Amino acid sequence: MIQHRKRAAVLSLLAMGFGQLYNRQFAKGILFFLLHLAGIGLATLLPKAVWGIVTLGEQADRLERVGKVYVNVRGDHSIFLLIEGMIVILAMIIMIGLYAANVRDAYSTGRRREQGYPVPTFKDTLHRLADANFPKMVISVPVLLVVFFTVMPILFMILLAFTNYSAPNYLPPAKLVDWIGFGGFKDIFTIKAWNQTFFGVAFWTLVWTVCATLTTFAVGFAVALMVQKQGIRFKGFWRTLFIIPYAIPQFISLLIMRNMFNGEFGPINQYLGYFGLGGLPWLTDPFWAKFTVIVVNIWIGFPITMLMIIGILSTISRDLYEAAQIDGASPFQQFQSITFPSVMFSFGPLLVMSFAGNINNFNLIYLLTNGNPANPSYQSAGSTDILITWLYKLTMDSGKYNFASIIGIFIFIIVASFAVFNVRRTKAFKEEDLSR
Repeated sequence: MIQHRKRAAVLSLLAMGFGQLYNRQFAKGILFFLLHLAGIGLATLLPKAVWGIVTLGEQADRLERVGKVYVNVRGDHSIFLLIEGMIVILAMIIMIGLYAANVRDAYSTGRRREQGYPVPTFKDTLHRLADANFPKMVISVPVLLVVFFTVMPILFMILLAFTNYSAPNYLPPAKLVDWIGFGGFKDIFTIKAWNQTFFGVAFWTLVWTVCATLTTFAVGFAVALMVQKQGIRFKGFWRTLFIIPYAIPQFISLLIMRNMFNGEFGPINQYLGYFGLGGLPWLTDPFWAKFTVIVVNIWIGFPITMLMIIGILSTISRDLYEAAQIDGASPFQQFQSITFPSVMFSFGPLLVMSFAGNINNFNLIYLLTNGNPANPSYQSAGSTDILITWLYKLTMDSGKYNFASIIGIFIFIIVASFAVFNVRRTKAFKEEDLSR
């Protein structure tokens, strides 16, 4: 018997599309061969890409005298070399995957020929893509977007953490960037000014995240229970009234709140003065500023929690409550045994995601306090800055890109680990996993 599968596989190894041409799949073979030519063009860029990532350039921009004038001679831009190298290498990885698919396709078609089955035509291949393989084809586009717009930025951030890319001495194109390994990590934990800032901001980030998540959930849950309570009239009106804070654009709400809590001319301190009470330094004292951001977050965040929990409460069967009443269960026991478990079953994963989202709640902190009040013991951070706002200031205000990348890595590890671990522990996830 002719070993079509081996011949087709070997030919596909020599060049993409040759195996398909051997199997008389001419249209598919031509398409694969065009990809092969593109891969050859991409491979020619690979040496420079590797050189750029390894060296990060060898010559920065410089001034050279030409006659009586000096002209700027363009050199290597370390960050551009790093990005271009990453793009080429990721593209090559994708091309290698296509190369393997080309060999596998030629091998499977050759096996069909040995078994006496007809070779699929190009039309048959298109029908198969539109039918059986349609989900794979559709999901391949988002996967590619995730690779280039999610995975690559994360890799870029990780690589920057191992460089000395920072102002004022290592900013391209005037200066080149160098690899320093774990030097940046060592500095942020051993230099007093930096480790004091890191641990202080990280601790407040944890406190803020726990308080913001639990208070929003508790208030939203309480309001949902009151609105859904039997005997409450005009339920539609109350739902609409309580959703207003969420309906107003957050940017506007935060600016309004910032003015309301202003210690000098804010209306809240004025109202306190009417009752003979002294005004409070809502945004200028570290403790009160932290208290204020938590309170404002409750006002902005509880409506969406309320709506979600109302939706969950409406799905709980009234028969459960009637059976509990017959058994003599008190309202608190009904809440403990029926309401709370039912809500947590559906809302548990959302609560975990809310915790992860509050770690990165840039808008509220930055727009309400801008991280202030200032803290003289911190580097480029204020008393209410969380890790994400500190990261922003390190990049936009201080130019400490390597330290910002290190902070970004810690945020990614914390959020990813917490989210994956806790979502997998939720009852909804476990029951879904058992049902498969």
